[in-house]
Amino acid sequence: MASPSPLLYADSETSADALYFGRVKVPDPFIAFAAGGRRYAVVSALEYSRVRRESAFDVVLRLEPWVRKAARAWPGRSYGPAGVIALLAGRYRLDHFRVAGDFPAGIFDRLRRLGLRLEVADGTLFPERMVKTRAEAAALREGNRCAALGLAAAERTLHASRIRSGRLYLRGTPLTSERLRSAVDTACMAAGAVPSGTIAAGGNQACDPHHRGAGPLRANELIIVDVFPRVGATGYFGDMTRTFIRGRPTEAQRRLVAAVREAQQSAILSVRAGVNGREVNRRVTDVFSAAGYETRRTARGSTGFFHGTGHGLGLAVHEAPRVNGVADVVLPKGCVVTVEPGLYYPGLGGCRIEDVVQVTASGASMLSDFHYDWVIR
Repeated sequence: MASPSPLLYADSETSADALYFGRVKVPDPFIAFAAGGRRYAVVSALEYSRVRRESAFDVVLRLEPWVRKAARAWPGRSYGPAGVIALLAGRYRLDHFRVAGDFPAGIFDRLRRLGLRLEVADGTLFPERMVKTRAEAAALREGNRCAALGLAAAERTLHASRIRSGRLYLRGTPLTSERLRSAVDTACMAAGAVPSGTIAAGGNQACDPHHRGAGPLRANELIIVDVFPRVGATGYFGDMTRTFIRGRPTEAQRRLVAAVREAQQSAILSVRAGVNGREVNRRVTDVFSAAGYETRRTARGSTGFFHGTGHGLGLAVHEAPRVNGVADVVLPKGCVVTVEPGLYYPGLGGCRIEDVVQVTASGASMLSDFHYDWVIR
């Protein structure tokens, strides 16, 4: 029995699957599918010429004639995109499609009522996305170059700040997380990448790993800067994190940062094709346990190391494979993952250090590059 054909109805600005399938940016949802070993797209007149010229689709069809055919096939009923898909399925002798888990539910329901068989992919629609080609690795390296420029901008901004009464000031006014984040984002945009969700969080805010940071930054507190820009030309991401301090760290802060860096190095050294992601994660927890850093999860929140070691990176900032203590995933040769252990203790602060590696038969090939000097005086 022939395997079901992939079917998509999504825009390729927000859908990594759609961008991967067609290699062209289309801001509005469009129909795409495979038939007979060829890739098809159905787009409006607004996009038709550009998609034909720039995409990886073998066949690009105009949407409007198919909309008119659907109106004639079901007079007085509006099936929308589902009607067009049903007619296309008949034209190309397809009756069985595979869709992603985020496929629009309304269209899914209408297609079933129109007699098509649909199955939801178990995991990603395109499992081959996990293994990156040489060109994709280069695109990810470029994303991390942009991220590193953002980190450098954060470092320069912190270095230019002045300490007054325990707070940081820049050009006479308080240096806030918002101002620091703006410096990072501006540097990324100048490099050709679009930042989104940049984190610049200090003190106890940094103990919530996805807190973006808000308000004035203080001297002698750990500041986490996490940068994950998307390169405009390719759609591939960078993802890097460093932890800084402006002022003088305490011995407890030095120990915390040293433990995170040691855990990251141990994890990177364990990465190779065929290793289970849980083993990579275990290297991190072993370092933290040996150093005396406990992890606690309570109804009021968690402290210590309470997230995974990393995740896949590509056309999405979080994609397969996951590297944590739960997912039973063997890392294939060519996949790209982040390695980002962290420790978080309110009152002491948070530290996370993140780099990106490609998995090879012999180990980890670095796709990110930025120094680990963290004390700024």
